[in-house]
Amino acid sequence: MAFDPDTKAVLDMIRAAGRPPMETLSPTEARAAFDAGRKILLPPPEDVAECRDTTVPGPLGPIKVRLYRPAGSAAADVLPVLVYFHGGGWVVGDLDSHDVACRRYANGARCRVISVDYRMAPEHVFPAAVDDSAAVTQWTFDNAAELGVDPTKIAVGGDSAGGNLAAVMAVMARDGTLPKLAFQLLIYPATDLTMTTVSSTTIGPGVLLTSATMKWFIDHYAKGQETDWRASPLRATSLADVAPALVLTCTHDPLRDEGIEYAKRLEREGVRVVHLHYSDQIHGFVGMGRVIRAAGLAIDQMAAALKLALWPPGPPV
Repeated sequence: MAFDPDTKAVLDMIRAAGRPPMETLSPTEARAAFDAGRKILLPPPEDVAECRDTTVPGPLGPIKVRLYRPAGSAAADVLPVLVYFHGGGWVVGDLDSHDVACRRYANGARCRVISVDYRMAPEHVFPAAVDDSAAVTQWTFDNAAELGVDPTKIAVGGDSAGGNLAAVMAVMARDGTLPKLAFQLLIYPATDLTMTTVSSTTIGPGVLLTSATMKWFIDHYAKGQETDWRASPLRATSLADVAPALVLTCTHDPLRDEGIEYAKRLEREGVRVVHLHYSDQIHGFVGMGRVIRAAGLAIDQMAAALKLALWPPGPPV
């Protein structure tokens, strides 16, 4: 299976740099390595009309969030919103690591974005990230008027571990634990932490996220709770009536098969779903737009789908 030439260039750069596999590092070392890598691979941030940090009350204290308003919008505008959960295996990543993507989603979909700095493992294991994500999602509904948000147009989204959290939020909303959501944006999501698919056990050295790395993340986060549907939403009894979805998957990814199966199951159970599959990409490519040109294309495709879902039919906006 071939790689995009841009992606191959990234992998060659990493190989030449002698970067150690993340599973050989401590969580503190892994966070430093992740931060160093993103600074090389992230494209410049787009300008937005507003970007500010605040906190939201959480189960065990304040949760940091970053609020974005798209370029060209006014403070008084009532807009849709994407509540975004960053990736990083529930261990690495933060508001800064996904700032570039959140800005682009805000501008591309003409929506507000609320990026969530949920508690991470191993300091805070499952279900801490779920609880924080639910708290911020509920807070968004409760404070819609103050935030300039249309409460009928609230979406959730995220990449990798963040995609896992977004999928869980959508099931919780279907079940009435959270208010009804308008859309879910799932970017190479983790949907089954039991690691029983072919891709979850066969992606070896040569890419950034291998099967061994994914197991390291899960071991830090799930702590034996892998079969709980809030950790593995693919194991939910039903996915019927969850919010419409976009699911992005890629071939060179331990999460490939569970992401594909999640999209198929959504369709089988009557949920409207768009499935984008990049056959020549690696897990995490969406955050490597400085080198991988397809990253910008993928974000633009997803922002277009988000805009279509959140804005009513009528004249272009």
